[in-house]
Amino acid sequence: MSPGKQASPGEAAAPMVAGARLEAMRRRARLTRVAVWTVIAAGPIALAVAVASTPTTVAAAPAARPTAVRTVPAADPGGYAQLFVGAWLRSSAGNPTTAQARLAQSMAPDVELPDLGSDAQSAPQSVTVLRSAQRGAGAWSVMVAAQYAEGSVRYYTVPVTADASGSSFAVTGAPGVVAGPVRAGVPKSAYSVTVPDGSLSSAVQEFLAAYLTGAGEVDRYLAPGVNLTAVSPAPYTAVTVLQITAIEETAADDQVPADGTKVRVLASVEARDAIGRWPLAYELTLKARSGRWDVAALESGTGIAQDGGAR
Repeated sequence: MSPGKQASPGEAAAPMVAGARLEAMRRRARLTRVAVWTVIAAGPIALAVAVASTPTTVAAAPAARPTAVRTVPAADPGGYAQLFVGAWLRSSAGNPTTAQARLAQSMAPDVELPDLGSDAQSAPQSVTVLRSAQRGAGAWSVMVAAQYAEGSVRYYTVPVTADASGSSFAVTGAPGVVAGPVRAGVPKSAYSVTVPDGSLSSAVQEFLAAYLTGAGEVDRYLAPGVNLTAVSPAPYTAVTVLQITAIEETAADDQVPADGTKVRVLASVEARDAIGRWPLAYELTLKARSGRWDVAALESGTGIAQDGGAR
């Protein structure tokens, strides 16, 4: 443009546009450098974000299934042997079509039936399992006792096989007559302390009378929290405690000890009904409370009632 000539508006705006473009380029360069250094400084973080944000398909290893340990209880064929011997003893080869003979033959097809004469012993009143012994995989020997009307007892062993699940059995041979089991020695009783007449013996007498004859409420003799129901209908008309022995020496003192003191006793009882007299025995635990004895537990052979409830 020559001197003295006025620039047109377009020509005057050109340098300004160029300067603006140059400044924009400079800003972009500065931002690029900042971005580069930011990525370098935060490289691990950026990498982690990138990995997390990228949908990646990973084949998960199949979860290992927990090994289920199943304990299969040993199949006890005692009941099967008992049923077989009862049917076998009530069978005769001379009459194989009776119900008992057919039952015995179905349980042991290879076992012969007894051949009974006219003077044969009568059938047993009862057959009871005494013990079962496993001889090998699936092989058992069962001892049963057959009791007859005149009081005699005959013992038999029966070979039985059982499958692993205990769902099927078979008698594999004829029964054998054996000697009965030897009577075990009786261990010395832990109840060695004699309990004299007094508050403890009175508590036992009154409780058992209420428990067995319905004479009074059982609850009044129980320790707090103990639940025990009297025998119903009452089986006896009278109950007399003949002797009480204890484990703890405390029971020998007629004075009721401090609250919470417990003693375990064995009460020998004579119970009466319309038929006669019955010797019975009961193990009890009593607890001292407020100068008296409460029944805290009873073991009668069918269950135990303890603090907090019956069981």
